[in-house]
Amino acid sequence: MATFSYHNKILTTTVFLILLTLLSGSVYPIRSFTTSNGVYASVQEASTRSSVCGNGVKESGEQCDAGESNGSCPATCSTSCTTNSCGGGGGGGGYVAPVTGAIFNGRAYPKSTVTLLKDAQIVATAIADTNANFSFNISGLSGGNYIFSVYSEDGQGRRSSLLTFPVTVTSGVTVEVGNIFIAPTIAVDKSEVKQGDNIAIFGQSVPKADITIQVSSEEDFFAKTVADVSGVYLYNLGTEILDYGSHFTKSKAAKDGEISSFSRAVSFLVDTKNVAKVVPTKCPAKADLNNNCRVNLVDFSIAAYWCKRPLSVLFAATEKEKLNGDGKIDLVDFSIMAFYWTG
Repeated sequence: MATFSYHNKILTTTVFLILLTLLSGSVYPIRSFTTSNGVYASVQEASTRSSVCGNGVKESGEQCDAGESNGSCPATCSTSCTTNSCGGGGGGGGYVAPVTGAIFNGRAYPKSTVTLLKDAQIVATAIADTNANFSFNISGLSGGNYIFSVYSEDGQGRRSSLLTFPVTVTSGVTVEVGNIFIAPTIAVDKSEVKQGDNIAIFGQSVPKADITIQVSSEEDFFAKTVADVSGVYLYNLGTEILDYGSHFTKSKAAKDGEISSFSRAVSFLVDTKNVAKVVPTKCPAKADLNNNCRVNLVDFSIAAYWCKRPLSVLFAATEKEKLNGDGKIDLVDFSIMAFYWTG
């Protein structure tokens, strides 16, 4: 890492992918994928299914499959699936190679913008419907291993935690990843609250989802509320149960038997006065090392230069403000960059 130049603005995807893979294991834990009849499961209970031509079952990406009862392929088809051309009588048809791609389906927040990344690069955005459902159909992939990530941004500009998962794509196969459940957004109305007063904890999730809120102190406190028809939830926490000092809160959602992961954690202080939380701007709150309201490979290369090196006085101040603040550059800082990544 020390060989990177401070002014090097081009960083290979391979290096970033290795670090992002490490970060995914430490910051966004993913269980090992297991397979049964082509179905894979992750920590979010997302599933991956490959369409198989000629198995007699009409699957994703197929209009028919020879031998199945609904939508049987015409006899004039040269092969069993309609991913191949069907010619007229006697002439036959030309062969069209099956599509190599990936389909992603899941739930975020109603009318929210959902962003899909492939190997740390934005490849598509979508708008969730009024029920919070979203879908991506990515074609033209090459066979191989990829790191896909997805996040959403609610109506107030609050970003969800980054959900990251590895996907193996086989040439000629469309892989489907379903049941993605993006964690809720979360915020508080005070950065400091007088002990005994209420602090509002709120955010957005799937409409009518059951929301569990966790507050970390010497012991963890849990509370429950329900999101409204627009996915917005609110809980007023009485702080008489909390000791003086710093606390963290996070939330998760449950709907129709599915449970999201926890949101990112937000902090607040219990003390002797109330201080309103400053509304964040559209610029990333952290990780924007060159102050251009973006977090991308330029910022990554700057951090990479200082990895395992003593920090200069100037950059030490930047690291304290925009990264972990521990006076060094390591995987914790890169995980912060991954969370605020804009591309």
